[in-house]
Amino acid sequence: MKIISSETHFDFMGKIKMAMTISGLMILIGLGSIALSGGLKYGIDFSGGTLIQLQFKTAPDIELIRDGLKTIGLGESTIQEFGTKRDILIRVQRSEEKLEAVGSQVRNSLGEKFNKADITIERVEMVGPQVGRDLREKALLSILYAIIGIVIYISWRFELQYAIAAIIALIHDVLVTMGAFSILDKEFTLVIVAAFLTIIGYSLNDTIVVFDRIRENLRRKGKNTLAQIINTSINQTLSRTLLTSGTTLLVVVALFVFGGEIIHDFSFALLVGILVGTYSSIFIASVFLVYWDSRRRV
Repeated sequence: MKIISSETHFDFMGKIKMAMTISGLMILIGLGSIALSGGLKYGIDFSGGTLIQLQFKTAPDIELIRDGLKTIGLGESTIQEFGTKRDILIRVQRSEEKLEAVGSQVRNSLGEKFNKADITIERVEMVGPQVGRDLREKALLSILYAIIGIVIYISWRFELQYAIAAIIALIHDVLVTMGAFSILDKEFTLVIVAAFLTIIGYSLNDTIVVFDRIRENLRRKGKNTLAQIINTSINQTLSRTLLTSGTTLLVVVALFVFGGEIIHDFSFALLVGILVGTYSSIFIASVFLVYWDSRRRV
């Protein structure tokens, strides 16, 4: 099935400067947001603390909840709506061992401001600070190991320059997605690490399809330059790329819209990652191959 003819002649390599400018701006804005925010906003998985999710029969006043919590000394807390206005998520920096006691304590304290019968404790979770640090380190290592495995695989299947090109494209995708999370003030959790690993795998698969076609066309190179061969290869795989990305996006958009608050951030990361990954497979990875070839000829 083709939605675009393989005989198209879009000049992708002619848009290199524009693509580099767009990518540079996206990365700089994202890194600037992370720097101004003092780093990524870690969820309870990585930062440690206690999480309490409550459900009210009617939408409560956040300020009344904040006043009610002051009486039990849980320390600095973050209160936000979770899904609907009746669902409230409370995060505190303290790690409590007796989770049931914490939930009851919060419910009782809020009973002074609200009808206690209208408050339901949905869940209480706790992560210690040491556990949070360990999880953070293991999450970073999982991404590092994935990248090392990719370098080894692509170097074996293609050549070193293809591996470097693929890694640059993957780093580009991760940085842009992280920047989007920082700009929108979304939490970075273990679930998001899983989304990032999914993005890496998806983007790599797309890139390898383009690399395969480039390698095939290089065998019958003729008088064409590498940039012309890459242009031809991207045009020949464009239908497959758009069809695959389009059908995947339909599923991810459905998850994002109808999946509920639990997987909202996960589906958002996939949504951004698939869009950026498709873009980087066409522009970022291929641009490095052209640069490598030009440096080799100097």
